[in-house]
This record gives sequence, structure tokens and C-alpha cells, in this order.
Amino acid sequence: MESTRPNILVIQADQLNANCLGVYGNEVAQSPHIDAIGRSGAVFETAYSNFPLCAPSRFSMLSGRLASNIGAYDNGAEFPSSIPTLMHYLRHGGYHTCLSGKMHYVGADQLHGFEHRLTTDIYPGDFNWTGDWTEITPKFANDSRSFTGAGVCVRNVQMDYDEEVCHRAQRHLFDLARRDTQDPFLLFVSFTHPHDPYQCTQEYWDRYRHEDIDMPVVANIDPADDDPYSRRLRALSGLDKFQPSDEQTRIARHAYYGSVSYLDDMVGSLMATLHASGYGDNTIVVVTSDHGDNLGERGLWYKKNFFEDSARVPLVISVPGVSPVRVKQNVSLVDLLPTLTEFAQVRDALVEDSDGSPLNDLIAGSDNGWDNRVLVENLAEGAGAPAVMIRQDDLKYIHCDIDPPQLFDLDADPHELKNVVADPAYAEQAQSLQTQIEQTWDLKQLDLDIKVSQKRRLFLREVLSTGRRESWDYVAPDQCEGQVLRSTSVYNNWAYDNVLGLNNKP
Repeated sequence: MESTRPNILVIQADQLNANCLGVYGNEVAQSPHIDAIGRSGAVFETAYSNFPLCAPSRFSMLSGRLASNIGAYDNGAEFPSSIPTLMHYLRHGGYHTCLSGKMHYVGADQLHGFEHRLTTDIYPGDFNWTGDWTEITPKFANDSRSFTGAGVCVRNVQMDYDEEVCHRAQRHLFDLARRDTQDPFLLFVSFTHPHDPYQCTQEYWDRYRHEDIDMPVVANIDPADDDPYSRRLRALSGLDKFQPSDEQTRIARHAYYGSVSYLDDMVGSLMATLHASGYGDNTIVVVTSDHGDNLGERGLWYKKNFFEDSARVPLVISVPGVSPVRVKQNVSLVDLLPTLTEFAQVRDALVEDSDGSPLNDLIAGSDNGWDNRVLVENLAEGAGAPAVMIRQDDLKYIHCDIDPPQLFDLDADPHELKNVVADPAYAEQAQSLQTQIEQTWDLKQLDLDIKVSQKRRLFLREVLSTGRRESWDYVAPDQCEGQVLRSTSVYNNWAYDNVLGLNNKP
């Protein structure tokens, strides 16, 4: 018997800038499959990562909690097994839960509520990438090879990984369709594209004319005129010593667009399989990213800051039977847990309040008194102290105890070039936002907690790298096991009972 509750397919990219998709108004981008999902669903125009860095963003999103509330301080912070996740709640409600691809889990628990995990992770599951506020340039940071190694390639390891992620997810959809039961499912498909390296194959490079590739709107800012954190961020990845030329910048951005189209084609393949397996009419589809990419704006690349290209993410949610809508309200990734548990009819199972709010009314076209505020954190290497951001309506306020505060009016100044925190016309709003920060975070205690956590993990990283090593990295089972004949089965039963959608009539 088919379930009346919707299936859920979440497609997550890594480091995907919302501005590089057609559905968000980019006329250069070729992203027809993601754009098509947007045309059928809710497109959130101002959605944010709650922590513009891979692991903390994902831990926060899946738990519905701010990273500071679960100890997810950087890419080497453990995701505690005791934290309930979206997958736990849906699994409790009878959903089959499965992950194909990256999730950047750190720690011995590499499932966190998923019943099945189809691939290994692309990044290490240990304390190797622990943040250290005493370091200027970590050994695992990006460097100039992002630009000297950008362009066309025949193959790279990220292509190998993502194509396996897509293939195994498609095969799992067919396996689900062949089940005797039709309990609803959550399938999470997580790609590493278009994350750097800024490389693509000739096929995807040729989809764009090099002269059509748009360049950064905001030119490289002289470090002497830049804010202190941006200067630290440059040093973190060697951008204080090497700035790509205009041509290197265009090549990197061209390859990035190629990677976006490469990702988009895999999304198209997934959607075709979703429909071929019979799930197209009863599956909520979510497309998002863990954070964006600066792509040379202000002379910055990658992520780890609160500027729009880094912190803002695409978020598209297509719900069967619900009319398309463009949502202008400010939302963030912690809103996904209450939203999807509401759709799955399992919100009563939540054992603690989420730091997010359900988006269901916004998807239905009603704001219903939406609190137009999002909270974002940056606690990783380079921060030096807890850095936090509030976006309230059109205002973005950034606070860090070791840096001067910043206030941007994104309506009047969409490129965030004028810090108006000292402007008397904004004095009342600045004070109100500062008060909200003091009421939301205990930054002094958080600073102490992070430093203790870093010290512990840096010590453990050193100790656990000596002598006998036990890996936390997930090893996926042999995926062919379900497609082969063993002596416990009869050939004809195996060959003919597992066929999906046979039509042999003339």
C-alpha cells in the first residue's frame, strides 16, 4: 500500500553560490534542471547557511541547531552522537533514511540516523582539520594552486566521487521501487561540486564562451582599506601573498560555471530516475548548498565570511500539488528540520526545540507573521574569537569582540561596500541588533569553550596519529551485493521477480 506521506529527496551541493544559477537570475549560468525544480516550487531568495563552512553548516542543518549549541566549531569538530537529527526523527516516524555522498561527519558515528550510507565520505572523519586560532595559515588551507591549477582537465577525483554518488543514489531509487513495502523515504544525495578545485572537463568548459564569463562586481580591496577579519581570511589561504590575475580569475570562474553545469546534469539524471521509478508525484525535492563561494568578490575566494557570496545559499523546495512561489523573507538552513518534520507529520516527536522555524506557510504563499531574522556564526580557524551575524529585514549586523562591528543596509548597498554602523541615521537599529546579539549568545563563555575544545582536539590529533591508528572514516558496503545471484536463491525468481516496469506487450 502506497504511503500518503511524501517521500523526500534532498540534493545538496558544496560551495554553490546562489548567484551562479539561472533560477536566481544569472543569465550566464546554464542550470536548466535546477531551474526547472525552481519553476515548480518555492525559491527562497534570501536563504543563509548558519555557518559558512562545510561540516558545521551540515551539522547545524541536520540537527536544526546553531553550531555553537552542539559544539560544531570547525571542520574538525565532532558531531555528537547524542544530538537528534532530521534522520532520527523521520526514521522514528517510519521513514526509510539513506545517504549517498558527502556529509563531512567527524567522529565514530558516521550515520547519525541514516539507516543506509551508500558511499564513503570524501573528507576525513577525524580531528585532522581542527581549527586553531593561534595559526595564521593552517597546513590544510587553500593556496595559489587554486588558480595556477584552474581550468580544463580530463578527470579529477571530485568527478570520480560525484559520479559514484549519483549512480548509487539512482540505483537505490530503483531498489526502493522494488520493495514489497512502500513506506516513505528520505534520500539525501550530497555532491562535492562545484567546490574548488576550479576545474571542469572540456565538454562543460565549451558550454560557455570565455568572454561571456562575468567578473567580480567588487574589485579587489586594498588590504589597508579592508576590515580586519578579511585581512586574516586572506592570510588564512595565502591570498595576502598571491592574488590571481584578471585572466586567472576569469579561468577559475569559467571552470566554476562548468562545474555548476556538471552538477546540474547530475541533478537532471536524479530527477529522471525519480520519475522513472514512480516517485515523481509524491516526493518533496529540496535543492540547497552548505555555503557559497566568494569567487573573487572583494579579492576573496572560498567561504568562511558573512558576505553574501559566502553566507547566502540557494534553497529550492518543490512540494507536489503546491503552486510555485518566490519567497523574499530571510530564512536559513536550520529551518529545514522543522519544515521537513512537519511535512512528514513527525514534529510531535521532537525532543527539543529547534533553532529554526518551519517554512511550510512560506511555501504555501503566506508569511503568517514570519520573524524576518536569521542567525549566522563563524567560529573556525581565522576567526580569532566568536564572530556572529544577524540579518534582520534588509540590515546585516556583524559582531566579533576583536573586530570593529559592521552594519550593512543590503537594500541601499547590496554589495556591502559601506559600513554604516557609525552613521547616526542607523544608530537605533545598530543598538537594537547589538542587544539581540548579547541576548542570543554568551560570547565570553563561547570563546572559552572553543579554546578548550581546540586544545583538546589538537592534543588528541597528535596522540591518535602515533602508534596503531583506528579510522573513523566510513567504509561503504559492496553495492553489487543486492544485484547478484547467490545459491540461496532460484535463478528465475531472482531474474524475474526484481524487474521494475516491464512492458512486453506489442
